[in-house]
Formats: sequence, C-alpha cells, structure tokens
Amino acid sequence: MYVGKTIFAQLIDFLPVVEFRKCVKRYRGHYKVKQFTCWDQFLSMAFAQLTYRESLRDIESCLRSVDHKLYHLGFRGKISRSTLAEANENRDYRIYADYAQVIINAARKLYLKEPFGADLKDTVYALDATVIDLCLSLFPWATFRATKAGIKLHTLLDLRGNIPSFIRITTADVHEVNILDELIPEPGSYYVMDRGYLDFERLHKIQREKAYFVIRAKSNLKFHRIYSRPIERNSGLICDQTILLDSYYSSLGYPDKLRRVKYYDRVNGQRLTFLTNNFEIPALTIAAIYKCRWQIELFFKWIKQHLRIKAFYGTSSNAINTQIWIAITVYVMVAIIKKRLSLKTDLYTILQILSVTCFEKTPILKALAQVDYNLDPTLLTNQLQLFD
Repeated sequence: MYVGKTIFAQLIDFLPVVEFRKCVKRYRGHYKVKQFTCWDQFLSMAFAQLTYRESLRDIESCLRSVDHKLYHLGFRGKISRSTLAEANENRDYRIYADYAQVIINAARKLYLKEPFGADLKDTVYALDATVIDLCLSLFPWATFRATKAGIKLHTLLDLRGNIPSFIRITTADVHEVNILDELIPEPGSYYVMDRGYLDFERLHKIQREKAYFVIRAKSNLKFHRIYSRPIERNSGLICDQTILLDSYYSSLGYPDKLRRVKYYDRVNGQRLTFLTNNFEIPALTIAAIYKCRWQIELFFKWIKQHLRIKAFYGTSSNAINTQIWIAITVYVMVAIIKKRLSLKTDLYTILQILSVTCFEKTPILKALAQVDYNLDPTLLTNQLQLFD
C-alpha cells in the first residue's frame, strides 16, 4: 500500500502557497486571527468544491470524521462551521480573487498554444455573462427584479484552453455592456461578443488600443457601403463590405470604417451579420471566430453543473464572492493538473474521480490517468533502507 500523501494533499502541491501568503498580507487577512487561518479557510472551501458538500455542517462533519488526517492534508486550525461561516462573512474576498488571478495566469501559460477552432495565432477572448438566481428574502442586496434576486458573472474567456482571464461579479441588474469600461484591451488580441455588447463608443476604445473585435450586428443598423469584396457564394458568405455608420450618435462614437460580413449558417438556417475592425483576415475566419464564442456558453453550463456556485454557504456579498472565486480557482487548478500530467481525461471525469478519492493515499497519476500504473516498490514506504 502506498503510504505517501493523500490525493488532496497532492492536489494542493500544484498551488503556489507563497503567492497565497502575499495575497493574505496585502489585505491583512490574518488581522486578529488566532487559529483558523485564511489557508485553512481556502482548503475547507476547496474540499467542499471537490467533494460536492451541500452545507457548512456537511463540510464540518466530513472533515471531522478524518480528524487524524487533517494535519497531513494541510489544515492547522480546528474545523468548525461557525468559524468557517464567520471567515466567509468577514475576511476580504479579494484575497481569493487575487489568488485566483495568479492561478489563472499560470494556466494560460500552459495553454498558450492550444488550438481552439479558428486558424489564428493570436489570442482570442469571448466575453459574456450569466445570471445566477438567488432568493430575494435571503439576498435582498442582490438586486435584479421586483420578485427575484440574482448575481451576474461577467467572464472574459481565453478560448485557448477555456481559461477565464477576467471575472467580475455584480448584482444581476448591471448591464453586460458596462463591463467593457473595465477591460484593458490587449493589442493584437480578438474580443468576440454577442450583440448585447454593441456600443460603438466602447468598441472604438478597443480600436484605439489596437485590438480587434468581432460582434453581431443588430437588424436596425444604419450604414452606407463604401466597398464590397468578392466572395464565394457556395462557402456560405453573402457579403463582405466596408461600411461607415450613418446614425448621428453611432457615427460620433465610432467615426472610423467598419467591416460588415454576412454569413448564412446552413446548420441552423440563420443569417448572421458580423461587425469587425479587422480588414486583413478572411471573411470565413471571422465567421469561424464567432462560432467559437459558443465555448463560453458551454463554460457557464459546465461550472453551474459541476461547481458549487448555485447553492451558497453564506448570504452576504463577501461570502458569495469568496465561494465563487475559490470555485474558479479549483476549476483552473484541475485544468493545470490535466495539462501538467498530460491527461487525456476530460475535466468532468477528473472532478468525479477526485470527489471520491480525496483521502486515498494513491499516486495522483494512477488515480486520474485510468491506465495501468506500476509503482516503484522502493516508494512504498517512508522507512529508510538500511540494507540493499
């Protein structure tokens, strides 16, 4: 029997603890803290994500049942649901938000050359938002509608590896287009958006930063054509035009030329019109880039199904932000493990395996690779060998 680290401890080894301490120090996370540290809080919430715990009592019961193993899992403080609830309510969620960005940056480097469906070497981002419904009586601060509360998860997804590079959590009544004010466009990158983000003044900001956008056009768009490029009708393209906007406020917000590409989607029987500020790439590549935007819809569906971000362990804004950011960290950590161990298994299967093997003392590669894995007999004991 392998008597080394548990799988949970092996998972945590992939995380840079030094960077976590920097985040804690930045926001004074240990001010007046005696025993239950921010790292204990993080491990407890990460354990809840990996094993699908339903409540604070559930977390407490499961961890206390293996009390003799907690020290080797990385815990140093006593696990109590009241202490964990207080930590989620009061400790600054920005500790975990900043730490998630550290993990995200590490993951993006690993997936830098990952293909995503379009023939481009540049970075392509998909921007969208999803609403998480909440109970109005429990979350009165999460303004949405007269009879419903909710929060909105605004996400900028790097399509190479489906790694979220930017996340902003707001109340659900905040419109998606406002998030464009918080983005700092990367020169040479592409930003793919649905028509809910169509604001020409904000799009012109992307143009001035020498980045590119691909966005759906609205049906009432007023413009005049300057030039039409030749196209192949059998490819699905209907037109490829250079245009200028005619509406007063639209032309004031975006005075430069735009490229208008119209495409017929034979699979769904739809005519789609795209606007972009890139005049160099082929028109079919623009349609392919927008098609890849569907990956962010799948990302939202995946995290809602497999991460604990619909049932919350607290009711305050800080507790919800803490839980969501730790959930994102766990998701990205699993993506890092998949890449570093060269696993062919999908993320869903990896999470399912981890949910039932956290306390097993098995080499993580043996547990996740789903192949015959022969362990070196010399690694089966911690006892030093006196004789060869």
